[in-house]
Amino acid sequence: MNSELDKQTQRAEFRQVRDSYVNNLTDQDRALSFSRIPSPLVKFLTPGKIVAGYVAKGSEVDPSAILTQAHALGCDIALPHVTSKSAPMRFLRWSPDEGLVPGPFGLQQPAETAPECKPDIVLVPLLAYDDRLIRLGQGAGHYDRALSLLEHSIAIGLAWSVQFTSELASDIWDAPLDAVLTEKSWITL
Repeated sequence: MNSELDKQTQRAEFRQVRDSYVNNLTDQDRALSFSRIPSPLVKFLTPGKIVAGYVAKGSEVDPSAILTQAHALGCDIALPHVTSKSAPMRFLRWSPDEGLVPGPFGLQQPAETAPECKPDIVLVPLLAYDDRLIRLGQGAGHYDRALSLLEHSIAIGLAWSVQFTSELASDIWDAPLDAVLTEKSWITL
């Protein structure tokens, strides 16, 4: 079986599932989802830790409230900076009161002059996750490559509960997550 072809099928399926789910949420449910740091995550957010997040696109989980609260707890914040599909993704320091610049693929990111850093905790977007905490991403491999270099970082996927499946197509380079946070639960192995 060609894993990449199967991943393409799963990407299309889970993009549609996620879009439909989010489009059917009430404004109140959408506002409350991911609006507070859950207790299993807050224990990692000690002053001085670097927490990397991302700027949500479309129906992705929006981590902005979690990042703002982590910053208020004394954590430094970082966001990914991407220059192309093949170039490695870097994490650059950012503060919730700083602006962002347009990047490739419709991303919003810190300016390339922001200081590079190595995050302790990485909040990771995804299309789907499975029982092994393998994540299905957009397909460029940015997060898999970045996480492979962050040996001591904690990778936490942010997902809507409907993005779960028992098993995803995977390759040897797919980095498993340490946990997944949904609007309903905190999941670890």
